[in-house]
Amino acid sequence: MFIDTAVIRVKAGDGGNGAVTFHREKYVASGGPDGGDGGRGGSVVFQADDGLNTLSDFRYRRKYFAENGEGGGPKRCTGKSAPDLVVKVPRGTLLYDQESGRLIADLSGDEPFVAAKGGRGGWGNSHFATATRQTPRFAKPGTPGEAMEIRLELKLLADVGLVGFPNVGKSSLLSVVSEAKPQIADYHFTTLSPVLGVVRVAEGSSFVMADIPGIIEGASEGVGLGHEFLRHIERCRLLIHLVDVAGSEGRDPLEDFETICQELKAFNPELASRPMLVAGNKCDLASDEQVEAFAAAIRERGCEFFPLMAAIAQGTDALVNRCAALLRELPPIRAFEPEAACLPDPDALRDRSVTVSRHEGVYFVEGDWLLRVMRGVNFGDYESLQYFERVLRSAGVIDALEKAGATEGDTVSIYDFEFDFVL
Repeated sequence: MFIDTAVIRVKAGDGGNGAVTFHREKYVASGGPDGGDGGRGGSVVFQADDGLNTLSDFRYRRKYFAENGEGGGPKRCTGKSAPDLVVKVPRGTLLYDQESGRLIADLSGDEPFVAAKGGRGGWGNSHFATATRQTPRFAKPGTPGEAMEIRLELKLLADVGLVGFPNVGKSSLLSVVSEAKPQIADYHFTTLSPVLGVVRVAEGSSFVMADIPGIIEGASEGVGLGHEFLRHIERCRLLIHLVDVAGSEGRDPLEDFETICQELKAFNPELASRPMLVAGNKCDLASDEQVEAFAAAIRERGCEFFPLMAAIAQGTDALVNRCAALLRELPPIRAFEPEAACLPDPDALRDRSVTVSRHEGVYFVEGDWLLRVMRGVNFGDYESLQYFERVLRSAGVIDALEKAGATEGDTVSIYDFEFDFVL
């Protein structure tokens, strides 16, 4: 099954916690703190893989979580860092931030992309030893790894894209000019997913051609199957528009041409300016007058016309050679530029403001940064509490409580940690 979109959740590993240990050795008195730092959490890394051609694997597995770093050990031993989680995707996959819709990466090259960075390891208690605090019984916890929801969208990497109404001979053309074996039958929507084929022009000269499932009127608005695959045309450097020049299904070939052009423009206005060759297929079923009239109308619109009988490979050599000549002059396959992220305000990162509220005689203090600080505080240790008190004073929390009316002996609650207010 061809799957070209998926939504997954990724989370990098958390950093390991710093250790609270003390040196113990025979004949060594007061060895002091020797807690090691925690290891780094694993990152989530995306890598393009030419062995994959759909996103079907992501239909059954939607969560990709990297391992956490190990905690620090005694003797200043740093915890083991977790390995990165490498997620392989087909080449040409775009990564979008599901929440904001921002494009964050285009995996059309070989460079891996780190979507979620692992958390840093926390400091062990050996970092907190001072001349006056010689036995710190607290350490820093590891920072959490990044997490986000990502929308994967595959846009095939092809030099030439075949577009046109269903049953005009796109699959037949691809089968005779390349080694691809698309399903061919005389009914609409025989091709249910894009098919790629390598067209070899001469030794050392080739290009990739994609058979895009039939597009019909209203495809850009979700009608038929073509709307699901219009995105794959966006990377193509050159388009070949196949038309049933004989009108064998009772349609006007020129109206078919105009309809498909309008659908491409409605889906992405840039496609209207994409280089295009027009191939009139099923010429054996049309009169010479029909072919000449259609060719003249196409040339009036500024496009080159190539008569074909794709089923017997007549006229295909001229079309393929012209494609190869144009591709040598055209820019490489389009790579989508990631959108810049909105960087947080530096002042906001340093923000240590708190909100103080009073309810039933208890003063409640809240602030996002306080949660991070409290994770590393050992509330059962006197020196660790002193460290926490110094943080509260330096950050202005004590002043904020006084301003709110707190007096000596009042109860203060900071995220379920309660204590008596002391000036």
